[in-house]
Amino acid sequence: MHDDIKTHDQVTAAELSKHDALTQAFPKTWDGRILFAIALAFSIFQIATAAHLVDMPSQIVRAVHVGFVTVLVFPLLAAMAGRGGFAKGIAWGLALLGASVASYQCYEYADLLVRAGDPLPRDIAFGVVALGVVFAAAWALMGPALPIISGLFLAYSLFGEYLPPPLDHRGYDFSQVIDHMAYGTEGIYGIPTFVSSTYIFLFILFGAFLEKAGMIRLFTDVSLSFVGSRRGGAAKVAIVSSGLMGTISGSGVANVVTTGQFTIPLMKRFGYRPAFAGGVEATASMGGQLMPPVMGAVAFIMAETLGVEYHEIVKAAIIPAVLYFASAFWMVHLEAGKYGLLGLPKADLPSARAAIAEQWYLLLPLAALVWLLFSGYTPLFAGTVGLAFTALLILGSSIALGLPSNVIRILFWIGLGLVAAAFFRFGIGVVVGAMALLIAVNALSKGGRETLAMCRDALAEGAKTALPVAVACALVGVIIGTMTLTGAANTFGQFIVSVGGKSLFLSLLLTMVTCLVLGMGIPTIPNYIITSSIAGPALLELGVPLIVSHMFVFYFGILADLTPPVALACFAAAPIARESGLKIAIQAIKVAAAGFVIPFMAVYSPALMLQDGGATAAAIGYPAAVAYIIVKTALAIGLWGAAVIGFVVVRLGAVERLLAAAAAFTLLAALPLTDEIGFAVAALFALLVWRRARTTGEKPSAKVA
Repeated sequence: MHDDIKTHDQVTAAELSKHDALTQAFPKTWDGRILFAIALAFSIFQIATAAHLVDMPSQIVRAVHVGFVTVLVFPLLAAMAGRGGFAKGIAWGLALLGASVASYQCYEYADLLVRAGDPLPRDIAFGVVALGVVFAAAWALMGPALPIISGLFLAYSLFGEYLPPPLDHRGYDFSQVIDHMAYGTEGIYGIPTFVSSTYIFLFILFGAFLEKAGMIRLFTDVSLSFVGSRRGGAAKVAIVSSGLMGTISGSGVANVVTTGQFTIPLMKRFGYRPAFAGGVEATASMGGQLMPPVMGAVAFIMAETLGVEYHEIVKAAIIPAVLYFASAFWMVHLEAGKYGLLGLPKADLPSARAAIAEQWYLLLPLAALVWLLFSGYTPLFAGTVGLAFTALLILGSSIALGLPSNVIRILFWIGLGLVAAAFFRFGIGVVVGAMALLIAVNALSKGGRETLAMCRDALAEGAKTALPVAVACALVGVIIGTMTLTGAANTFGQFIVSVGGKSLFLSLLLTMVTCLVLGMGIPTIPNYIITSSIAGPALLELGVPLIVSHMFVFYFGILADLTPPVALACFAAAPIARESGLKIAIQAIKVAAAGFVIPFMAVYSPALMLQDGGATAAAIGYPAAVAYIIVKTALAIGLWGAAVIGFVVVRLGAVERLLAAAAAFTLLAALPLTDEIGFAVAALFALLVWRRARTTGEKPSAKVA
């Protein structure tokens, strides 16, 4: 059944490429093979620098990282679109410009440091080329929105002195602006590019290796086994499997186009409307960026920006992430109850025990990664170790299959485990040596050569997957550079503070709208960086804890990908669901409705994110405040779900839905007596529903597609 469903309504690469230009595989042409080799070299370079096999100054690593990106983007897009010789010539010309900028940064590295702030004419020329190539790469890959926004910030740096107060600044020379943006660590080579060239790339490779090794199938089989037979089981499988995928993949759109190819047709087959099925998958996939331990790329940027350990970000995210997925789970449960959608037949479901017994070893790198992240190791170290262990397991499993007996197999795995453990005492050299030996042994057999090819493909595909993130990180550096050069963040920040002096809720609402509007045109990463740079300090001044304010922005940056009219994740699900992306976005907003509640509640009660502060913690103590806010938020989510779907144990009338919505809103409001009013209205709602269910005996009608 599993394979049959996977092929049902199979989406073509051509359809997906409308929403993700890099969905297709590397073309089987001469330029495709060259680009494949460049992508492979890109991944090897990143691994070598992360593992300190090659030590370079951070500035050179960032420059080479952006150089690889710009060399790959233009020819790859041209080749995948099947462009003619002239267009390909322009693409390769732009790629050479990108390579020349990286080469210049490397060759002139020491001299550029000496003449920082006093650039030569050729420095300015190469700086202009660097900015132009990055802008062009972003436009080609992601459309005009982010380049236009970044261009406006760049224009503000150059011409902002001519604006009226308080928008003006003191004025900066052209050479000073270019020097600031194209060299050093403030512009395109700033913190986002640093994070992209270290943590993010490694975790993308980590996810690529696990996907190639069969992690998607493992997660899907486990999800089917646990929840597939429950009411509305098909949609619950989508939520659980996408949540699990979020532990190894930080890309919401990538989750949609991988797990969605199985889950969306499955939901449609068992009675869910196409738009609702697409909305469920989009909501769950975007939530993957919130799901520890890996989360999305934004989490690493947040940790670096705030100067805190990564596990502090994970600690703040864990309860909201669980509540986000619990709310989506509740929504599909209510939808299934409303329309009488039954679960899958148990006889057709895979066994979780059998799936884990067959592929248990894939969980070991993930377990090691979690342990390292929560033990205080840096994400870079944890990602390097996780990737190395994954490669050892994949290469080792291919050899183990050919061993003659179980005893020898067990001894082999014990030996490989000891080699992996030796890493912590003797360093990366032990793992590199073991990997070289495993590669040599694999090369001697047909199955081993297939495994090596799979690893090679994972390296190249990982580099391709990293391109949109890397381009966004480089270009958004222009925005950060403008803010550090001109202090532009203060103007909008002061406006938020002035609004917040009258009403914190209005300030939060303004910040939310900014995130959602920006998210219509740009990905989560630049959305978070722009909004947190502006609103983060302002919310901190209004008394919101620093991590909470940044998580607030992060949350709505993610939800922006579900919000019409753009809703990238929903439009990625459209060709799979065979439904309008706009209709899917409307359903996604319904499913994720409770997600809009959680960030607001965390601001008023920071204990929801395991942070100190808030009136509740001061009144009843921190542990009791954590328990109270979890219960209150869960109740608000439950009520909101009932109001949106119009069902609990019976179909709800207009009055009952209004009561549920009113109770949820008052629990959110965090004003004097609103909690008491909210609990009272919730009790009244429960009483009305119980009485009607008891007197009418209404039951949902069974429906099996």
